[in-house]
Parts: sequence; C-alpha cells; structure tokens
Amino acid sequence: MAVDDNDEAVIAALRASRSNIVSILRASARMDKGLAAVDARLSLGLESLDAVTEAVAPLQSQAMATKALHARINRAVPPALSLLRSFALVESLQRRLLRLSSRTSSIPRLVDFVECVDRLRETIAAVTAGCEPAVQRLHEAVEFLSRTRATDQLRIHRLRETLVALEQLYEAEVDGLRYDGPLDDALLRLQNDYEAILDLLKHRYIAAHVDGGDDTTDPSPPVLGSELEIEALRRISETLASNDCLDICIDIFVKVRYRRAAKALMRLSPEYLRAYAPEEIDGMEWEGLEAAISLWIHHFEVAVRLVLAAEKRLCRGALGGVMDGAVWPECFAKIADRIMAVFFRFGEGVARSSNEPQKLFKLLDMLDALDRIRPAFISTFDGEAGGDIRARCRELQKLLVHAAARAFWELGLKIEGLQDRAPPPRDGSVPKIVRYAVNYLKCLAGGGYAASMERVLRTEAVWKAGPLAARPDAEEEDLLSDALSNVLEALQRNVEAKRGEYGSRDRVVPHVMAMNAYWYIYMRTRGSELAALVGEETMRRRFKTAAEEAAYSYQEEAWGPLVRLLTATGDVEAFMMGLDENLRRHRSGYCVPDGDLREQIKEAVAKVVVEAYAGFLHANAGVVVEGRAFLPPDAIKRYDHQALPLTSKVLTFMSNRV
Repeated sequence: MAVDDNDEAVIAALRASRSNIVSILRASARMDKGLAAVDARLSLGLESLDAVTEAVAPLQSQAMATKALHARINRAVPPALSLLRSFALVESLQRRLLRLSSRTSSIPRLVDFVECVDRLRETIAAVTAGCEPAVQRLHEAVEFLSRTRATDQLRIHRLRETLVALEQLYEAEVDGLRYDGPLDDALLRLQNDYEAILDLLKHRYIAAHVDGGDDTTDPSPPVLGSELEIEALRRISETLASNDCLDICIDIFVKVRYRRAAKALMRLSPEYLRAYAPEEIDGMEWEGLEAAISLWIHHFEVAVRLVLAAEKRLCRGALGGVMDGAVWPECFAKIADRIMAVFFRFGEGVARSSNEPQKLFKLLDMLDALDRIRPAFISTFDGEAGGDIRARCRELQKLLVHAAARAFWELGLKIEGLQDRAPPPRDGSVPKIVRYAVNYLKCLAGGGYAASMERVLRTEAVWKAGPLAARPDAEEEDLLSDALSNVLEALQRNVEAKRGEYGSRDRVVPHVMAMNAYWYIYMRTRGSELAALVGEETMRRRFKTAAEEAAYSYQEEAWGPLVRLLTATGDVEAFMMGLDENLRRHRSGYCVPDGDLREQIKEAVAKVVVEAYAGFLHANAGVVVEGRAFLPPDAIKRYDHQALPLTSKVLTFMSNRV
C-alpha cells in the first residue's frame, strides 16, 4: 500500500509526542525521590518542635494570666478615678450652694443658685450612675485575683473587706446626696423663692377697670412680670421638675396664681356673685338684678380678656419648658376653672330664673357680650385643657337663648290677658299694658336689640325643628317682623277685651280708652324702627284707622244724644242741661293725654254741636220759649259754666292727665 506525504507527516508528529511523554515520566520519577527526602527531614523538625512546645507552655499560660489581670485592672481604675472626681465636684458645688444661700436675695442671685443646683443634680446623677459600674469592675478584679492566686490569701481577704465597705459607702452616700443634705435644702429654698416670685406678680392694671369705663377689647393681654422674672420662674420650674418635685411645683403655682387672679377680680367689687345663689335670683329686686347683670357682663369680659389671658401667658412662660409643654395647659385650666365657674353659675341662675318680660333686654345683653368676647374666649381657653370651659360657655349660651325666647313670648301672654288682670282705666286713658308693650317693642326693634332678637328667634326655631328638618327658606324668613306683628295683634285684642269690661253704666269711656290706646300706639311708633319692621302702612291701617273709628264711636255716644235731643224735640232747656252734664262728666271723668288728639276731638265736637244748634236756631228764628229767647251760636261757643268757656268744658279731657 502506498503512503502519501500526509501520512508521513502524521507519523512524524506521533513519534515526537511519544518522545515528550517519556521525558515527562522520567522527570516525575526524579521529583518523587526528592519529596521523599524532604518529608524525612520535616519529620525530624516536628519532633524537635513538640519538645520545645512542652517546655514553653507554662510560661505562655503565666503570660496570658498576667495580661488578663492587667486588662481587669485597666477596666477598674478609670471608673474609680472618675467616681472620685465626681465626689470632689459634688463637695465643691455643695460649698458654692452654701455661699449663694447666704447672699442677699435677688433675681440674678437666684438664677446663679438655680444653675448651681442643676450642676449639683447632674453631678450627683453622674455619681449615682458611676458608682455601681466602678464597684462592679473592682469586684471583677478581686474575683480574678482570688481565682488565679496571683497574690496571697491575706491580701485577697483585705481586698474583699475593702470592697464590701466601698459598696456600703456607695449605698449610704448616694442616697444621702440624692435625698438629704445641701441639695434637699436647696430644693426647699427654691420652692420658697418660687412661691415668693409668683406672689409678687399682681394685676396692677385692674384698677383702671373698677368703674367699668375702660375699654377691654385690646387684643393683647397685659404682661405679668419682667423677662428676668419669667426666666427665673421657668428655670426653677424645670429644676424642681427634674428633681422629682413637679407635683409640688404645680401645687404652688396653681395655689398662688389662683389667689392672685381672684384678688384682682375682687377689686371690681362683684358682691352680687357671693350675695345670691342661683336659686335666690328670683327673690332679687329687679333694679338690683339689672345692675348685677350689667356688672356681670363687664366683669366677665375683664376676667377673660385681661386677668385670665395674662395668667395664661404667665403659665406658658413659667411652665412651658416642663415635660415638653404638656404641663402648663392643665395648670392654667385649674386656675381658670374655679374663677369661670363663679361667673357661669350666676349667668345660669339668671337664665333659669322666672320668665319676666323685662329680663329680655339684659338676657340679650348677656348674649351679645358672649358673642363679642367669643374670639378672645376661644383664644384664652383653646386646646383640650380648655374644653370643659368652652362646653360650659356653650351651655350658658343655649340657656340664654331659651330664656330670651321665653321672656319675649311671656310678653305676648301678658298682653293676651292671661296674666294681665288689671282693670281698664276709669278715665279712659291709655292702659298701662299698652304703654308698656309699645315702649318694650320699640326698644326691642330700635335699641340695638333687633339683630340679637332675630338670631334668638332663628336659633330657637332651628332647635325646635330638629337637625333633620328641612328649612330651605329659613334665612329668608323675617321671624322678628312676624313676631312683633303678632304681639301688636295681641295688643289690639287686649284693647278690645278691655273695651268690653266697662259694662253699661258709662257707654262713652270704652270709646275714649280705645281712641287713646290706638292713637298712642300709632303716634308712638310712627317713623320708628318698629314701624319699619312691621310696615308703616300696616301700622297706619291697623291702628290709625282703629283710633278714628273709636273717635267716631265716642262722638256718637257722647254727643249724638244731645244733638238728637235738640233736633228732635227742640227742648232748649233739656239741651242746656245735657250740655252741662256732658261738661261735668268730661271735666271729671275722661282723659285724653295726647294734645293733638285733643285738638282734633275739640274741633269735631264743636262742629257737630254748634252746627246742630245753629240749624235749630235757623229753624226757630225769633221764637220765644217760656219767655226766653234762644242764645245765638256764638253764645253757645262762649257758653260759660262756672267761668269756664264751652270749648274748655267740653274738652276738659284736654288736660294732660295720664
């Protein structure tokens, strides 16, 4: 078989590879022999090393023990030295406290004293924190010496006795530093200084408000104490709190500041707050109660805007740094609760007292005062701590709204006659209930009370309807106008009822009374806010027309029979006797207080009587009756009865008798 060139090349390559493999195998055999020789030499070295290790082992153990003892001593000595330095600093600060205590009292001295107390407390805290670790480290060192026998047993025994004594000293000394000695005396001194500074801060500005003349609407309350005094109080508060005296600090603050606030308000002379319990208010004379309510309004504003607002600022400044500001709102609430409770008690007593109509205006004044002071009130008694005071104020407002509504409707009951038992005036003058009601309603409509009364009526209506009632047109309802109109209608019914109480003995006086009453209502309300609310045209149509109708009835009843007597019978003597009788009755029995109404009645009566007499004369000209000639009309006008002209006698009621 023939071999080509490629096959020869492959064979040559295989031969070369075999030669290389043989060379590698021979080299590996030589290396194996070398490794065996090295292994023999290493075995001899390790045997020698084991012998050396056995000889050195005790020395190594002793060195490790010495190193451990050194580490324990290094751990025990620094805490002990630090503890000794702290004890030395405590002694130095105690001596400094004694020196500061012996100096004259002043705010700067007090600040230095507080700083020294704080440093002493911190140092005692360092001693307290450092004693136990130091003793523990010393205990570890003694135990190690005992276990390793690094020294003799006598020294170890003495070390143990010393350690026990040190532990006993630590317990006794630290307790003494914390609860007895100069620190305790200093804290007692601070409590006394704290109370003294608080007692010095008086509401000196209150004298300007004793008479109620000064404005209390200034939004910025007065400041109690200087910046240095407030800073001293703050530092003392924080120091007392950090020394477990927080309860004592709070008790002192609340006691002293309540006493100062109460004394400030007592300078306003609020005897009414002490003289009458709520259940006794109905027994007060109205003039006294009215004056007391006026004082209550002024004193309430002074208490909130000035006294308690200043107390709140002082409370925040003195206690704001204690417990991250969580303490001072509660302290202020304790002071304010006791003071405001007295004002709320009186206000609630007024609101719960009898529903006399005259109380309405003072009740509205109280409501206006609460509305006016509301921003300052919310600002003074904000937050969770003021929640109880705000809730009680809302309750007082509700009571006042109900009381004002009841007082207003009580007027309607009186007018309707349910409680008005007074008989009608005998002389036909204006009934007292008419005068009272008109003046009352005019004051309500035009005395600055309209808006308040409207709000009361609207609030009362909403409360009665309930929260679920739909009142889309509530804002458009003119509740006050409707209420006033209803009272005036009741007043008209009252007049008509009295008109029927006269009986049949005198048929003239009921018309005189009605004429006087309606004319009084119309004239006293014309052009007033009351007429504007109810409607000028409504008032004219209702009361001027009624007065004119009553005047016509009066004229018909008083002078009609006399005129008919003259025209029907021509009996002049009977006419003159009737004229005299009418003159006497008008002079002594009837009263028309209004001058304008008197003039109108005079003209109307004179016209009727004189025209009737003139007509009679014209029909009987020149006739003589029983030998007497008729008097001319002018003589009738000038007719003198006991030296009084006819016009005066006919209108004797012109005399301004009420």
